[in-house]
Amino acid sequence: MPEPSALIAAFLARRTALLHYFVKRVGEAEAEDLVQEIYVRIAGLPDQEIHSPGGYLYRLGNNIMLDRLRQSQARAARDHAWRDSHHTLTDAGEDVSDSVPADEVLIARDQVRQMHKALAELPEPVQRSFRMHKLEGLSHSEVAERMGVSRSLIEKHMMRALKHLMTKVGR
Repeated sequence: MPEPSALIAAFLARRTALLHYFVKRVGEAEAEDLVQEIYVRIAGLPDQEIHSPGGYLYRLGNNIMLDRLRQSQARAARDHAWRDSHHTLTDAGEDVSDSVPADEVLIARDQVRQMHKALAELPEPVQRSFRMHKLEGLSHSEVAERMGVSRSLIEKHMMRALKHLMTKVGR
């Protein structure tokens, strides 16, 4: 087995001291990760002469720690900004999200697809009267006037469309 580089040898000799140093600053779990990352970074370096390997290891560890702190702060600021734009605080003090959960969005999209498909099975005048009444918000009388038919016929179209949707989609 080849002899480890001087930097890796310095790391192995100081691993416990490095861990103790960083535990005081970031806690045990984070210090373990940090010391491991120091090793990963130096293991990938080409063999080179470093005048103060111990100082280099502590400096590298501090730089990694600062990078993680900056990333954590940036992540917290991003999360805070997202929360401010997507959540509301109720009078009762509850934090409520304004966004719809992804699973509900997918279910709703599927239901809309099913409705479109079911409506496409109906005759054009029934589809048109349904769209004008339900989507455009026109009254039965307004739909009848625009289509040039009786209000009674529009009511029959609506009953037919709703019955068909109930059968095909369940809504």
